[in-house]
Amino acid sequence: MSLTVGAVSSSGNMGLEDKQKEVVGEGSDDLEIKTADEQGNDGGRVGMRRHASETSLCATEDEEDEEGSHKIQLGPQYTLKEQLEKDKDDESLRKWKEQLLGSVDFENIGETLDPEVKFLELSIISPGRADIVLSIPEDGKPKGSWFTLKEGCQYNLKFSFKVSNNIVSGLKYTNNVWKTGVKVDSTKEMIGTFSPQPEAYTHVMPEEVTPSGLFARGSYTAKSRFVDDDQKCYLEINYTFDIRKEWAAT
Repeated sequence: MSLTVGAVSSSGNMGLEDKQKEVVGEGSDDLEIKTADEQGNDGGRVGMRRHASETSLCATEDEEDEEGSHKIQLGPQYTLKEQLEKDKDDESLRKWKEQLLGSVDFENIGETLDPEVKFLELSIISPGRADIVLSIPEDGKPKGSWFTLKEGCQYNLKFSFKVSNNIVSGLKYTNNVWKTGVKVDSTKEMIGTFSPQPEAYTHVMPEEVTPSGLFARGSYTAKSRFVDDDQKCYLEINYTFDIRKEWAAT
């Protein structure tokens, strides 16, 4: 749940700001876009700040659907157990596969093609504060405001999950945020490919900073999804959260 969002600019500035945008740092890993106001004077502007990565420049939901419609059809698929059984007589190949798969629980791998990914815990970590541990309701719809963030704070989203049955390929996280019906943030982050194992995996998202100022405060709605390369969704959460002047009382 990329929880950082920027305040919505007034319609009177639309168009003018686009003409004034200047791209700096081209060719580097950190791509920064500044307006003329930001280069000379902040002028009290409120915006989103996120450490730049190629996953931050994400596709829209429509583009994701389009990607799925052009998927290449591969040959026959095999379960993880079938893959291992095929080469059980080739000692070197079998050991290579076991090394490639890592700490797979070979006694409990599934006999189905579909992997199972179960999310155990979601939490928000921020320097100098105890982690905010979020319970995940079965229907994926937390009641009321799920959490509150302080404006201008640094934070990371951390989650743990278990993989069983088969390898999950290209697991990624997508998040969209709205304020008063207007989309203000869209994020896609690749998490990776994971093999089944008895221990849970833990992943920490890149650090983000919540916006600050009067227009940044308030309530937001969001939808977070965890999907794989086949667009299979393992968890979808529809929730609301707040950005306030101070942290919520504990």
